[in-house]
Amino acid sequence: MHRDAFIRNLEELAPPELADPDDAARIGLVVEGRREIHRVACALDATPRVVQEACRIPADMLVTHHTPLYYPVTRVEGVTAALLRDLLSFGMNLYVMHTNYDRAEGGINDALAAVLGLTGTVKMSMGVVGDCTLSPKKIAGLLGCGLRVHGRISRIRRLAVVGGSGFDPKLLDEAKALSADAFLSAELQHFVARAAPFPCLEATHYALEAPGMRRLAEDRGWTFLDDPPEVTLIP
Repeated sequence: MHRDAFIRNLEELAPPELADPDDAARIGLVVEGRREIHRVACALDATPRVVQEACRIPADMLVTHHTPLYYPVTRVEGVTAALLRDLLSFGMNLYVMHTNYDRAEGGINDALAAVLGLTGTVKMSMGVVGDCTLSPKKIAGLLGCGLRVHGRISRIRRLAVVGGSGFDPKLLDEAKALSADAFLSAELQHFVARAAPFPCLEATHYALEAPGMRRLAEDRGWTFLDDPPEVTLIP
């Protein structure tokens, strides 16, 4: 497939206009490679290991959720230099779907809700609220990571989920208005936890978003490259 046709397909899947305004310059084709796309790799992050594995496939296109060029680049060195060297020398394209894929139908948050078996789901401005039958322990098992539970929790009836760093006070209020009695996301700040209207379940960023990219790869016959960060919980 020609690269332009491939990109049109991705834009139908995750329309760029769904992205946050400050995210608009960080999505789409961020590294241009060869024009013909035969093999595609998919990952959450364009880490050195992911890029090297994509080269071994060999892939013509790497689709990721997070861009490795989050801030403007004024000096090419270190990890950035290594990543760009591998991508450019191999002629591999790098395409990023971030907040537009968070909001897309069947995207990151819908995949997370599916993993947890949520039913009766309703979309938030970012994330999903649905009926839940799981305990925090079972949620941790399905995600494959530890959970930090802030607040007392006995039973979850309706759970709000936001992949990535979603503990925003406005989102918590939105979830409360949709009858959520618990909120699952990553990277919870102390002042947010203190003011939260219900218990907050804190997982890792990777565990919440990788399922969406894995499902994308499986649905399209791409190769998913798993590269979770090393996280150890010490009691």
